[in-house]
Amino acid sequence: MTRVGVTGHQRLDEPKAWSWVATTMRAELARMTPPLTALTSLAIGADQLLARLVLEAGGKIHAVLPFADIERSFSIQDLSAYRELARQATLEVLHKPKTDEDEDAYLAAGHRVVDLSDIVIAVWDGKTAKGKGGTADIVGYALRRGTPLIHIDPILRTVQRLEPNGTANVG
Repeated sequence: MTRVGVTGHQRLDEPKAWSWVATTMRAELARMTPPLTALTSLAIGADQLLARLVLEAGGKIHAVLPFADIERSFSIQDLSAYRELARQATLEVLHKPKTDEDEDAYLAAGHRVVDLSDIVIAVWDGKTAKGKGGTADIVGYALRRGTPLIHIDPILRTVQRLEPNGTANVG
C-alpha cells in the first residue's frame, strides 16, 4: 500500500504540458506498491490530476481540505470537476488557523498532506511560491521532514527523485 501525496501548480503557461505531466505521473504511480491512496487538497491542476490517475489505477482518494467552504475558491467552470472527485473521496476538513487567512489554511493542508504521505509528487517549475502555502513551501516542508519526493518539472520536462538522505536521481 502506498499513500502518495501531491503538491503542484494549478495552471501551466503551456496547457499542452499537462499531457506530458499525466503520462509521467502515470508512470511514477505504476512503480508504487498498490493499493494506492491519493492525498490531495483537490485543487485544480496537479491535485485533481493525481486524484483521477489514482482512481484510474483502482486506488482511493483522501482529500485534505483547508477549510469547509473550499468551493468558494473554485471558478464556476472548475467546480463540477472538484465536486465529482470530492464525492469519491474520504474528506478531512481542517479548520482555518486563528488568523483567518486562506493562505495559512492552504499551508496547513499542504503540511497535512505531506505528514500523511509515504511519498509526494510535486508538479513544480522550481520557482518560489506565489503565496504562502504554494508548491515551493510544501516541497521545502517535505524535504525538511525527510519525505521522499518526485519532482516533475513541467517546464524542463524532467523528473527528479529526492530521497530523505539528500540524494537525487534525475530521470
